[in-house]
Parts: sequence; structure tokens; C-alpha cells
Amino acid sequence: MENGEEDPICPLCQRPIPPEARQSLHHLIPRLKGGKGGPTVLLHQICHNEIHATLTEAELARDYATVAALRAHPRLEKFIRWVGKRPPGFHSKTPGARRKR
Repeated sequence: MENGEEDPICPLCQRPIPPEARQSLHHLIPRLKGGKGGPTVLLHQICHNEIHATLTEAELARDYATVAALRAHPRLEKFIRWVGKRPPGFHSKTPGARRKR
């Protein structure tokens, strides 16, 4: 990056998000549950996929509307430990289907 800027840090896995990494914005409150225009966080795409493979939109809105709550979820804790050993630009297909809305 220019001017010595650092890559943004993924709030879920705490790894840098290099410009070439697949990335996306996550609505902390799902758009379908009233979060349109609400706060978003920039995540690695693989981290974003894991959130939506783990939790339904209703669960996200009700119990997981903060990064701290997401990081504390048992399956996501395990995922964070696993992905933390991968390079910042790492991406792979998330096993299993996306959870229901």
C-alpha cells in the first residue's frame, strides 16, 4: 500500500487483509433483520462465509451482533484457531451449506 499504510485487520481472525485477498463486508445486524444501513465490518471472505455457515440470520441478529460475540461462538473459535495458521490471503471453500435465513 502507498504511504506506508497497513493492510486492514480482519476483526474475526485478527489477520491482515491484503489487497489481493478475497474480502467482503459483513452487516453485524443482518439486512433482512433490520440491519440495512447499520454497522458493517470488513472481513476475509473465508471468515464471512464461516459466519454464515455457522449461524442463521435470526441467530446473528439476536445473539451475535458484535464481533466479540462472534469470536466467542464455539465453532467460530475453532475456525479462528484453524484459519490463524493460514497466510492472510488464504481462501478455500467453506464446507457445508449456508445456514437458513
